[in-house]
Order: sequence, then structure tokens, then C-alpha cells
Amino acid sequence: MTKTAGWLVRRTPWILGFVVLVADQVTKQIALGTLKDGPVDVVWTLRMRLTYNSGMAFGAGTGFGPAIAVLAFLIIVVLARSMSRQRTRAVAIALGLLVGGATGNFMDRVVRSPGLLRGSVVDFIDFQWFPVFNVADIAINLGAALLVLSLAREARGRASKVNHDS
Repeated sequence: MTKTAGWLVRRTPWILGFVVLVADQVTKQIALGTLKDGPVDVVWTLRMRLTYNSGMAFGAGTGFGPAIAVLAFLIIVVLARSMSRQRTRAVAIALGLLVGGATGNFMDRVVRSPGLLRGSVVDFIDFQWFPVFNVADIAINLGAALLVLSLAREARGRASKVNHDS
């Protein structure tokens, strides 16, 4: 890997994480301002509808907000510590998506009502046949899928190299 490519791979997750965080918080602010009077139908079953999630993904764990916030913070720290050490661009991108999305939802838990670590996450993208979600949720799911695929590809590559060298 060239020095320039190495720099880019090390910075990619940080830049991407920041972009995801900003996009998430900006879209949530827009949703809070424009959807307070009710949902807006967009196309087919896509509707923008303001909801608040005090639990985890898809509403599970309602009532455990502070524990979820602390766990999310710990996950963010662990992922962030590993971001600059990634050697592949795909894993770096996956970690950037995960950290940016997790930080966006964590910020909601910290700053939104009813208060520190008990705030609810703002969700607003509603297909009416799937749980309501937000930009951070999209980034988290894309990042998780990319991370799994990248790690599986790396493992397969190592296994084929071991078999080839034998």
C-alpha cells in the first residue's frame, strides 16, 4: 500500500463517520421541524412520519434507555479505536458507517428529552410495512453488512492461501 493510499484508508472511516453523523442530525432536525403536524406521504408506501424510539433497533428494549446508551457508547469507543488500524478500504468504510450511525443515535439519547442517557432516538422514514428508521439506522445496517462481507472475504482469502500453500 502506498503512503498516500494508507493515509486515505486511515482517514476514510473518520471522514465518513463525520459525514454520516452530520447527515443524520440534519435530517432529524428537518424531520422535527416539518413533521410535527403529521405524516407526509412521499411515494407508494413511503411516508415521512415522526416517531421516537426509547429502545433499541425496531423498538426492542423499551425502558432500558440508559443501559442502551452506555452500551452504545462502549461499542462506539471500541469501533473508533480500531478505525485507523484497518488495512482494507472496505473494513474502514464499514467502521466509518457504524461509528457515524451509532454516534448519531447516541447523541439523541444524550440530548433529547427526557434527559441525559434517557432521550429517545428520532425516527422518521416509514414504509408502513417495516419499522420506522432514520439515516443513522441505514448507516449502521450498511456498515454491519459490509463488515460481515469484508471479514468473510478476508477469511476466505486466507483459507484459500493456506490451502494453496499446502
